[in-house]
Amino acid sequence: MAKLINIKPYIDRIANGETSNILLADPISEFIQSSGTSGGQPKLIPMTAENFEKKTLELTLVDPVVKKYFDGLEKGKTMSLFFVKKGSETPSGLTVRTLTSCYFMSDSFKKSAPKICTSPIETILCLDHKQSMYCQLLTGLLQRDHVVSISSIFGSVLARSIKFLEDHWNELCSNIRTGCLSDWITDPGCRNAVSPILTRPNPELADTIEQICGNESWEGIIKKLWPKAKYINSVITGTMSQYISLLDFYGGGIPLVSPSYGSSESTFGINLNPLSNPYDVAYTFLPNMAYFEFLPVDKDGEEKARESNLDGVSSQWSSEMTNANGNVEPVDSANVKLGQYYEVVVTTFAGLYRYRVGDVLKLTGFHNNSLQFQFVERRNTILSIDMDKTSEEDLLKAIGNAKRHLEPLGFVLMTFSSYAETSSIPGRYVLFWELKFKERNRCLKLDAKIMEQCCSIVEESLDFTYKSLREANKIAELEVRVVKHGTFDALMDFYVSKGASINQYKTPSCIKSEEAVKVLNSGVLEKFFSPKTFFLS
Repeated sequence: MAKLINIKPYIDRIANGETSNILLADPISEFIQSSGTSGGQPKLIPMTAENFEKKTLELTLVDPVVKKYFDGLEKGKTMSLFFVKKGSETPSGLTVRTLTSCYFMSDSFKKSAPKICTSPIETILCLDHKQSMYCQLLTGLLQRDHVVSISSIFGSVLARSIKFLEDHWNELCSNIRTGCLSDWITDPGCRNAVSPILTRPNPELADTIEQICGNESWEGIIKKLWPKAKYINSVITGTMSQYISLLDFYGGGIPLVSPSYGSSESTFGINLNPLSNPYDVAYTFLPNMAYFEFLPVDKDGEEKARESNLDGVSSQWSSEMTNANGNVEPVDSANVKLGQYYEVVVTTFAGLYRYRVGDVLKLTGFHNNSLQFQFVERRNTILSIDMDKTSEEDLLKAIGNAKRHLEPLGFVLMTFSSYAETSSIPGRYVLFWELKFKERNRCLKLDAKIMEQCCSIVEESLDFTYKSLREANKIAELEVRVVKHGTFDALMDFYVSKGASINQYKTPSCIKSEEAVKVLNSGVLEKFFSPKTFFLS
């Protein structure tokens, strides 16, 4: 049996001062810090100059693909919502930053940003996220007639930005009307960058924006505020798919484009069909970005990968893969099968060797000889009680079914999360929902019977194992806790305070942190339960 290799100690040694050649040939230029919101603790990912160039190459590949489907993009700008996070240093003096911060602070982005973004680079680099978001929205509104696309890294960031706009549009209009920036914007970079754009009072523009934002419903608000926008550019696959219907509601028919699939560890692929249904996006893998292998995963969720020796010291840092005892071996790109589910394993140019990223993918096709995968779920986002294990994919589908029951009644599910409540016996699954009405000023009054029906729909949508355990009273009735407006903003703030980047933040579909659960519980307005009896159909 091959010797188990755990590369984390090598990374720790380099961070503490040893030379990088104990792990890889090229010198490490800095460390990239993973977000930690979708898979536990943030990790330090080695970055070399060559590897950074490969990651930026992805952007040069995405742009020409998008331009094939949308004309006139070169004649306008992107209304961008980008943010950076303050970096740190290892004991050896190496910089530690998020991948997005690394890119936005690079010379190449600083040179290109004025040509392609409505947000001045100083507003993007502002470390105060509230001031940054305000100024980026303000400059985007001031240049509304030049905006041909809307962009954020993840759908969750765009959703939060719309809520921020809903809370601040009156003040933004006042700034535009008077030609003066609010006094609470104290960051010198922001004030200096906004001044050349907010050059004079513009009451006509302020009136237009006030009329749009003052409507009872914000359906189509993005299209109304930025009428020339041709598409919304944001990752909306995987966990982010919960924001598709919300962004459709706000977008007013503007296509949602999920451009690429990547992570702090590696770039994987790009979307060659930007106009595909957001729920059916497939990413074409880029084989020159890294060496990819794939651990087979059973379709019903019984993971063959769990039987692999990859689990070793740590499921994401272990590198041994052998079939000596009948354990499942990973396959290379030439031996994958259409329709099969896989967990992706990557070996990078920057020292990661057979690293389990934790993403489950489904092979849906080929582009020439390149593989095309749909993102299914994160491996570690699983609700578990007793013998039941409910995957992220199943949870998203179940909540999607319940959401379709609510939408005709005028409700919008802004976002959600879940956790396994095991403090009582039997335990139960708890869903946190942030709901609102399509009409902005309508008071949120929930009918108990309708909400109980939603609970039942979720349960009916889950698999046979869950239903069997529910019928045997080994799992208690499912609970939905409706939280007040802004509760999930507070959850994002909590994770950001723990070191996550707002750019890379992913609302966790399954929460295992007791502190995070307390944040959501602090905003609970009402609780609803499925009927106490449950019978298999």
